Amino acid sequence: MNHFDVVIIGAGLSGIGAACHLKLSQPNKTYTILESRDRMGGTWDLFRYPGIRSDSDMHTLGYNFKPWLKAQAIADGPAIRDYIRETADQYDVASSVQYQRKVTAASWDSATAKWTVTIEHTSSENTSSENTSSENNSLTIETLTCHFIYSCTGYYRYDKGYTPDFPGVEQFKGQFIHPQLWPEDLDYSDKRIVIIGSGATAVTLVPAMAKTAKHVTMLQRSPTYVVARPAVDSLSQKFRRWFPEQFAYDLTRWKNVTMQAFIFQLSRRFPDKVRALLRKMTHQWMGDDYDIDTHFNPRYNPWDQRLCLVPDGDLFRALRKGTASIVTDHIEHFTEQGIQLKSGAALDADIVVSATGLELLMLGGIQLTVDSQPVKIPDSLVYKGMMFSGIPNLALAAGYTNASWTLKCDLTSQYVCRLLAYMDKHNYKYCMATNNDPSVQRTQFLDLASGYIDRAVDQFPKQGNKAPWRLYQNYLLDIITLRVRSLRDRALTFYKTE
Repeated sequence: MNHFDVVIIGAGLSGIGAACHLKLSQPNKTYTILESRDRMGGTWDLFRYPGIRSDSDMHTLGYNFKPWLKAQAIADGPAIRDYIRETADQYDVASSVQYQRKVTAASWDSATAKWTVTIEHTSSENTSSENTSSENNSLTIETLTCHFIYSCTGYYRYDKGYTPDFPGVEQFKGQFIHPQLWPEDLDYSDKRIVIIGSGATAVTLVPAMAKTAKHVTMLQRSPTYVVARPAVDSLSQKFRRWFPEQFAYDLTRWKNVTMQAFIFQLSRRFPDKVRALLRKMTHQWMGDDYDIDTHFNPRYNPWDQRLCLVPDGDLFRALRKGTASIVTDHIEHFTEQGIQLKSGAALDADIVVSATGLELLMLGGIQLTVDSQPVKIPDSLVYKGMMFSGIPNLALAAGYTNASWTLKCDLTSQYVCRLLAYMDKHNYKYCMATNNDPSVQRTQFLDLASGYIDRAVDQFPKQGNKAPWRLYQNYLLDIITLRVRSLRDRALTFYKTE
């Protein structure tokens, strides 16, 4: 079969969730899931570095229809992979995944209201008479058609992460590793480790590697806000004893959503008070003798970047125990033995881990054309955080930057299902968002000040300064907008073909 009602791109957390929502709401729709890798799980299958875990609680990172039943609210990568696979099996969507299928291009034709999707894969099997192969038969090009594309590709490149151009790194005699490409057989026991970075990956790696390494040093140019949180949500465990599973899950989910929203709004309105509170919490963990102002006092306000979560204070425990330490300094250059710092100090290392971030990639790098005209994503505006102006029948699953990713993806999937049902009911073939309001001002799509966002800002679409083009990053408001309000507005036009 080479035609589907819906093509879902990506078999990670959001892609599997999208397929489940589609089956629950639109069981008669035909669909397929195209996954560029050979396994399900997306981020949670790709990243295999020590300690890999969620940076949000699983009661909000999990699906709204599939309760998270494990005691650990802050889950590790293998547990999240199992959750995704269990969900795919339970809702019978696993068989719809086509692996090693990388979408490279998609071309829309308004006359037929169809997308033609071009796919590369490494299998030599020909699944279509339209397939063409390279001379060595190692690369196969396949096409299929669909009415609607739902991109669940995430926002970063899977083949490599971001590594700065460190002076003299080629001189280093030890191992130099990026967490995104972690060697499966790496033995770091009794080794001196330097982890460059201070974000979520670094604060995860440090306590995990410190358990067996000789010593782990986290080398940061500037500090990050780090918050300790219990790995087990005790109130959630009580809810599970008192109520049915789904109701207990929903209660915990709403408790955590409310707390996340409260902290974010408090941070934006009273940043100095939140900064002082975070400093006090760090002081309680580290005591009077630790230099908190150097190592845990960022230059920016809370939630200008994401807060780093450490379950049960594992990072603080490793620092207090002495198996790990933090150095706040700048790299002068690498040496054969390690890293020379601008302060004059040197860090000897057997292994250096560059936890320096991601390379962002919009829509997985897919080349789009609409009625034979190339589309430039950065020229478009994002409609309700999921569709692009001037591009028909295409939606993007993009989670929150200030809360759990899946909260927004669940809402987006439900909206897409509503949209498909509405078009079927009124015999519309496609819809397209268009900005006809000259007063709409274009602003940056993502409002965090992280380096990986700043490096890729030119690749992303823009948001507007007012609805429906503005991203409010507000779950409660999005529930009203995406679940309750009418699908019809002046910015979204519906079309019928002859």
